[in-house]
Amino acid sequence: MGSKSWVALVLFVIIVFEGYFIETVNSATVTYDHRALVIDGKRRVLQSGSIHYPRTTPEVWPEIINKAKEGGLDVIESYVFWNYHEPVKGQYYFEGRFDLVRFVKTVQEAGLLVHLRIGPYACAEWNYGGFPIWLHFIPGIQFRTTNAPFKNEMKHFLAKIVEMMKEEHLFASQGGPIILAQVENEYGNVEGSYGVGGELYVKWAAETAVSLNTSVPWVMCVQDDAPDPIINTCNGFYCDMFAPNSPNKPKMWTENYSGWFLGFGNPIPYRPVEDLAFAVARFFETGGTFQNYYMYFGGTNFGRTAGGPLVATSYDYDAPIDEYGFLRQPKWGHLRDLHKAIKHCEKYLISSDPTRVQLGVNLEAHIYYKHSNECAAFLANYGSRSDANVTFNGHVYFLPAWSVSILPDCKNVIFNTAKVVSQKTLGDPLFASTTLKPSSWGWYKERVGIWSNSSFSSPGLLEQISTTKDTSDFLWYSISINVNENIAPGQGKELFLNIESLGHAALVFVNKKPIGFGYGNHEDASFILNEKVALNPGNNTIDMLSMMIGVQNYGPWFDVAGAGIFFVVIADLETGKVDLSDEEWTYQVGVEGEYLGLDNISLANSSLWTTGATPPVNHTLIWYKVSFLAPEGKGPLALDLASMGKGQAWVNGQSIGRYWSTYLSPSTGCNSSGVCDYRGTYDANKCLKNCGQPAQTLYHIPRTWVQDGENLLVLHEELGGDPSKISVRTRTGQEICAYVSDTDPPPASSWKPNSEFMSQNPEVQLTCEHGWHITSINFASYGTPIGSCGATFTLGTCNADVFTIVEQACLGKEGCSITISTETLGDPCPGVLKSLAVQALCSN
Repeated sequence: MGSKSWVALVLFVIIVFEGYFIETVNSATVTYDHRALVIDGKRRVLQSGSIHYPRTTPEVWPEIINKAKEGGLDVIESYVFWNYHEPVKGQYYFEGRFDLVRFVKTVQEAGLLVHLRIGPYACAEWNYGGFPIWLHFIPGIQFRTTNAPFKNEMKHFLAKIVEMMKEEHLFASQGGPIILAQVENEYGNVEGSYGVGGELYVKWAAETAVSLNTSVPWVMCVQDDAPDPIINTCNGFYCDMFAPNSPNKPKMWTENYSGWFLGFGNPIPYRPVEDLAFAVARFFETGGTFQNYYMYFGGTNFGRTAGGPLVATSYDYDAPIDEYGFLRQPKWGHLRDLHKAIKHCEKYLISSDPTRVQLGVNLEAHIYYKHSNECAAFLANYGSRSDANVTFNGHVYFLPAWSVSILPDCKNVIFNTAKVVSQKTLGDPLFASTTLKPSSWGWYKERVGIWSNSSFSSPGLLEQISTTKDTSDFLWYSISINVNENIAPGQGKELFLNIESLGHAALVFVNKKPIGFGYGNHEDASFILNEKVALNPGNNTIDMLSMMIGVQNYGPWFDVAGAGIFFVVIADLETGKVDLSDEEWTYQVGVEGEYLGLDNISLANSSLWTTGATPPVNHTLIWYKVSFLAPEGKGPLALDLASMGKGQAWVNGQSIGRYWSTYLSPSTGCNSSGVCDYRGTYDANKCLKNCGQPAQTLYHIPRTWVQDGENLLVLHEELGGDPSKISVRTRTGQEICAYVSDTDPPPASSWKPNSEFMSQNPEVQLTCEHGWHITSINFASYGTPIGSCGATFTLGTCNADVFTIVEQACLGKEGCSITISTETLGDPCPGVLKSLAVQALCSN
């Protein structure tokens, strides 16, 4: 063999070995035992958060994920959305917002792990729960039961996703970030409705998942009968009482609801961070080692992705990162501090099971020992009314009601769930707005009823989803009736049109004029519409535009839940009624503007549009187009549609979702004081705001969807509104506040083992959004300031003028910290408990 051949062989061996070495170093084995997930032989305590990749844009994935990492997360959890990845059977789509591989790699680049919830049922308030609509039309299919056509399609998609992840080396054993996978989703909530078929389906789903050889554990959430080796996990507002179905499985929480989703016509739900932190601390106190916030960032239901019925476009979820990608304070900051405190306890949490000690009524401690003289402890007051002092290890500790204190050395309290010392945001953000260009208006008035020769006729009233196949939200039901003495004998008689619908809404016309609008709600989408009508002698037309607002996504047999009009009667109070339900009706799928493609940029200058400086207002079934200049900056935008009725909006051809500004929530049910008591068990109806208001008036426009210069806004308005009052906003600033006392603990991040922690000083820490800076200090006092963050501060009887100190520490900076000590701030009143209160403005 020649020298060149030897050199080539040596290089080849080096390359092969190096590749093997790199993969070996980066790869990880993931298993589990009764305490925790075990990664490379080491038990791990893991904080996780849900971020759904299609609910924002790829350009901001890195920023959102990095904010999650800064907030103390280890894992990002996401569903996989079958209906958008396989919109047509056998045709796959993994681009743009649906580039799953890119998303997983973005998480990996941030140094975080991934829990991939393949399902393929997602729920997620997502259209049809993530199932593709074509699945519904396979002959003989029944979803989520032991049905061969369904199982074949489900297995095929599961295998497709697993193989894609393997090809990209994204499982942990390949050096990737995926440490967990999920099959099915919350099936235990509905399994009883499927009888023996449901039980067999669970076993089949588990066996199918394991057979795919992912090399990482699989989970089933809310599935008490999940067979080994599948880990059954908990979903809910609290999971401290949950236990897995085997002593060999760890206690895991896959959905800890950070808030709740929003429905059109409902008030806005929110969850106080004190309660959320209490739930997390109780879970780890009682043996948990993996918990996931659903959602950590909720995002936006762009286009027609929102589930049903009547799920709103905003999927903000009161999450630690809001719909637009901004930190929600104090939720994000308080949870970050909680994660740091729990991380300080990790070596104890993975070393032993907890030892419980009763400390009093509704009072207890859980202690984790590493050695007999080394431990971490959680002290809990799970009563909702009374604060308490407890004695633990010879020391007295104060425990507010409904709170947990964390002691990583069984001595020093470094965090209490009810004591929020992280900064808060005050009031609404500051906005810069731009109005629409009045010279660029165009509009197109749609025809009522049948508008093309693609219509068809059929006896009886057809179910909507089976008719439209979800290609459109709309289905026209049209009929002509001849008024004679049999239908309306005599003159001046009152006639009533009675319509009953499975949902979700309908706009009704008689002789091409609107006479009524009926609609349901998220809890019950069905409705009855009764309207007085005047019919002419001879021929009359009835045209009903039935509207979907998301295909149902949850419940037993939800896949066969219907929609649309099923009963139509004309009633005469004296002589009875005429039932039109079984007559021959003419149907048209979709509305005219959809067929013409008026949302497309290519038709912006089409002669189809009527143009002028002043658009018509309060018209039903009208399309508008207008140009606008985006406000300066790099941040996300919001479209203010408070002046509009109901419809859908597009920016530069991209749908930003459905809007419904005229659907007001009930005027009662919100907390009259504006403050919700965090103490006591939380549910989705406990803490509500915006009663009597629309669920949503601002709609997210990703910055990457607009360009320098003119942008095109298109709206399809269904009910009527005033488009001249629309504006486009961007955030330019936010007032922030912190209030910390002498007796509050120092930052959890400053704790070190074997240190005299409480001899350190607490701090006020202020941070602006990335790219913003502290531009003014609006209040600063050290002493006994009167008020609180969110209420007006005034100087107390004891006050040290610290304005200059705070300004020097903070002005012009993205963030700052101020140590609370008399050495730093002076001592205006010795012997008196003092606090530092600071309000500042962050802006760009």
